[in-house]
Amino acid sequence: MKDKRTFDPVFWRKLLWLAAPIALQNLMLASVAAADALMLGRVTQDSMSAVSLATQIQFVQNMVLMSIVSTIVILGAQYWGKKDEKAVNDIFCIGLRLSVVTSLLFFIGCIFFPRYLMLIFTNEEALIVIGIRYLRVAGWSYLLTGISQCYLAIMKVSEHALQTAIVSSGAVIINIVLNAVFIFGLFGAPAMGVQGAALATLIARVVELIWVVIYSFQKGYIHPRWSGLLQRNRLLSMDFRKCLLPLLGASLFWGVGFTSYSAFMGHLGTDATAANSIAAVVRDLVCCLCNGLANGGGILVGNELGAGQLEKGKQYGDRLVKISFLTGFLSTAIMLAVTPFVTGFVKMTDQANRYLIGMMVIMAFYMIGRTVNTIVINGIFAAGGDTLFDMYSLAVCMWGIAVPLAAAGTFFFNWTVLVVYACTCLDEVGKIPWVMYHYRKYKWVKDLTR
Repeated sequence: MKDKRTFDPVFWRKLLWLAAPIALQNLMLASVAAADALMLGRVTQDSMSAVSLATQIQFVQNMVLMSIVSTIVILGAQYWGKKDEKAVNDIFCIGLRLSVVTSLLFFIGCIFFPRYLMLIFTNEEALIVIGIRYLRVAGWSYLLTGISQCYLAIMKVSEHALQTAIVSSGAVIINIVLNAVFIFGLFGAPAMGVQGAALATLIARVVELIWVVIYSFQKGYIHPRWSGLLQRNRLLSMDFRKCLLPLLGASLFWGVGFTSYSAFMGHLGTDATAANSIAAVVRDLVCCLCNGLANGGGILVGNELGAGQLEKGKQYGDRLVKISFLTGFLSTAIMLAVTPFVTGFVKMTDQANRYLIGMMVIMAFYMIGRTVNTIVINGIFAAGGDTLFDMYSLAVCMWGIAVPLAAAGTFFFNWTVLVVYACTCLDEVGKIPWVMYHYRKYKWVKDLTR
């Protein structure tokens, strides 16, 4: 006999309504990176590799911004479940202030110190020069990203997930079309190469920000109150900080770790860098499904916990765990299935192509761990404010095992590219038993509202 709780139509309807638009939003955002890689790969391999390395700066910025945005979603979802709209607005304002400061710092780095930033990732002068040209234009878009991400986060929390997908999809379509126009010089525009890709990103970010601000003033949406922006809610700020700091630590651990992986590939030659660039794009595209389930499932669980329905929140978490494993195996199958198409489409050297095939096979197995950990840690644990576990697990598995092994293989033992790449994938698969053990303690089943 089927478990009626497992086949609860209300749960599945809510999860689909939240997760599908968020997954689509993630897919569209990842499509920009894919378009950049494919179009610039048609220009030169070095252009594609340099932009892949340069965008690691934005990747680190996004790690900081995502910790802020995730805190907005965690606290916002619980207070929305409690139907306290004023608290949701105050949380929105706290996140906006922090995002503006973060975006300004990264903007300054990209505009005034691009060479030093590129030297972190590669010692190839050809890639550094191309990366500098990209960053000096793209850096302006980094000013806007944090603001628009806060608006999109509060739209998800306030039951407008579909609209976030519409905005993100529209901005991505503009970005991709303008990529083609400015990179290749279509319709009379100058062929700008990597600078064209950066300009397209900047224009898309401007459109996205204007769009979400207009949405926020419509009925049923939330826009920041001036009083909330200028005044500090002491209690909520304390809760925000308590939730944010572990997320920020985990995001920086993970973001800097992933960036170091790209740096290792950058020091193993242009062929390794090119193959890793494409593999990363495919990984990000396939991860959109688990990211959508983590975000949507987390909001769903958070709503129930904030409403005081702790047992129901726990029940929803149990269902999401089962979904995470099924999604992990599905992601592995997708990765293996698309490998022949990816390697046949991208224009690279024979050596880079061999590296890419090996990376895709390794990553297919990595996807099981990545999917389960994303949904359980970033979705379920975060929904109840259990954010310290992620930082601890990254400190042990990524920084205690994967990063040291990959660094040693790159700089001391001269391991092959694929062995170093495999070391970078160890952490996700290795921590699944630890994650499930922690899940069963149910420390994440908490109502965070006051």
